[in-house]
Amino acid sequence: MAQDALKGTIRPLDHQPSLPLDRLILDETPDEESIPMDVVFVGGGPAGLAGALELARLVREDNEAGGGLGDLEIGVLEKAGALGEHSLSGAVVNPRAMQELFPDVAVDDLPFRRPVTKEAVYFLREGSSIKLPTPPTMQNHGNYVASLSEIVRWMGEKAEEAGINVFPGFPVDSLLVDGRTVQGVRTTPSGLDRDGQPSGPDAMPAMDLTARVTVLAEGTRGTLSQAWYEWEGVTSANPQIFALGVKELWETKKPLDRIIHTLGWPLPGDAFGGSWMYPLEDNLVSLGLVVGLDYHDARLDVHELLQRMKLHPLFRPYLEGGEMVEWGAKTIPEGGWHSLPERRHGNGICVVGDSAGYVDVPSLKGVHYAMHSGMLAARAIFKALKADDVSAEGLKSYTESVDSSYIATDMKKTRNMRLAFKKGFIGGGMRAGLMTLTGGAFPGGKIDVEEDAAEPKVLAGETPFTPDGKLTFSKVDAVFKSGNQTRDDIPSHLVIGEDISAEVAEMYEHLCPAGVYERDGDKLVVNAPNCVDCKATDVIGPRWTPREGGSGPAYRRM
Repeated sequence: MAQDALKGTIRPLDHQPSLPLDRLILDETPDEESIPMDVVFVGGGPAGLAGALELARLVREDNEAGGGLGDLEIGVLEKAGALGEHSLSGAVVNPRAMQELFPDVAVDDLPFRRPVTKEAVYFLREGSSIKLPTPPTMQNHGNYVASLSEIVRWMGEKAEEAGINVFPGFPVDSLLVDGRTVQGVRTTPSGLDRDGQPSGPDAMPAMDLTARVTVLAEGTRGTLSQAWYEWEGVTSANPQIFALGVKELWETKKPLDRIIHTLGWPLPGDAFGGSWMYPLEDNLVSLGLVVGLDYHDARLDVHELLQRMKLHPLFRPYLEGGEMVEWGAKTIPEGGWHSLPERRHGNGICVVGDSAGYVDVPSLKGVHYAMHSGMLAARAIFKALKADDVSAEGLKSYTESVDSSYIATDMKKTRNMRLAFKKGFIGGGMRAGLMTLTGGAFPGGKIDVEEDAAEPKVLAGETPFTPDGKLTFSKVDAVFKSGNQTRDDIPSHLVIGEDISAEVAEMYEHLCPAGVYERDGDKLVVNAPNCVDCKATDVIGPRWTPREGGSGPAYRRM
């Protein structure tokens, strides 16, 4: 038992195992029956699909003009059983990237629910609220309320129409490399029992796909992306930091006529985050809570805070008499400009979307950055294939183009805003205001931060909470509403540290929104099939690794 835990203070990094690089990066010859591709996108979210669609367009136009590149085999591998089932966001979407990718589609025909016409920001106290002026970074005129799951499914249909090979249900276990060059991927086997042995007629071995270029579009906290950065020695000015978001979708009786964001309660004063409530339809509301994982109380429980929040008079009138129809959770990269890897390309590889960290926290936006980064990667890959040079030198225009795009322009303006809240909410708010007024010039330079796992946590007081099963729900009920499809006898995909103390086990129990971890006396109990792939414990606890395709949640309208 670690000494820090004995004293009631926990440094999560001391208990976190290393990434299993020997599994994630394999320097070996692909299988003789490997499937040859020209370009493989790992991840069928907005970044991967946008990149594949843009590349297919460029190849088609080049061939029509007699460019001579010829047809390319473009593949998209998605770990969910169907596109969109692992896609979750707020989401209020800036349509810029969608309009760029689909210039011939009217905005009313894009897969958005409704335009933002009204919005409000509140500071909450327990039992009351104060309406605030909407900060410039959070103004959403011209944006649209949407379901990311629906956006992804729509884009997937367009990808298949474009002749792109879309493979749902195929997570990727490893990068295949030859020396320092990525040469393809190996998928995750399926149908294994808890001991990792083939079980029954549905068992399928791993499959190798070779590719001239592999694009990692894994979403938040991408495991292969982390492994490649570490293997290549790619660093950033600051480490990436993360938040955990927990979301519910409600069918309601009372219509909501505006999007709402809140600050303050139920978060403690030393935690960064806020909540939202958005109308998707007159009787369908999305709401959730996002909390930075650098919080100090080891017993802070984001799922439970969301349940308490729904009892607040700002939310309760809209939810009472309604039904919670979907639940989900995911992490969000929050480090901003200073946490972007110094390069997001290498020999035979590019990293896009949330896996690269393209999220602007002050504006609560990331979807259009993810899509645009995928498109910029596609343009760099097309150029590299035309020049027959997919080395790091041949692909460097990807990182360069991102760093001269509106992604970089936006992120530079807000580069220190999230970091300003590291020392408290009130002071952070004052500093963020000055940063907004000066366009990011104040305070100059950068604010240094540590990774979330290095931030010490203390087991503070605990206030018991009992859900009522009508307005508030347990983690078991929530996981059921996620549509979790994981087999009970699947091998565990979680890498746990050694000698986990009772105090650390309790931290994991509160951290995980899906009830994967439980403290049983002095022991840690792991219910791996509960996992919804939010990656929260991968940030400050047990490591997440890929598992059998189709496992995890089955989001429909998240």
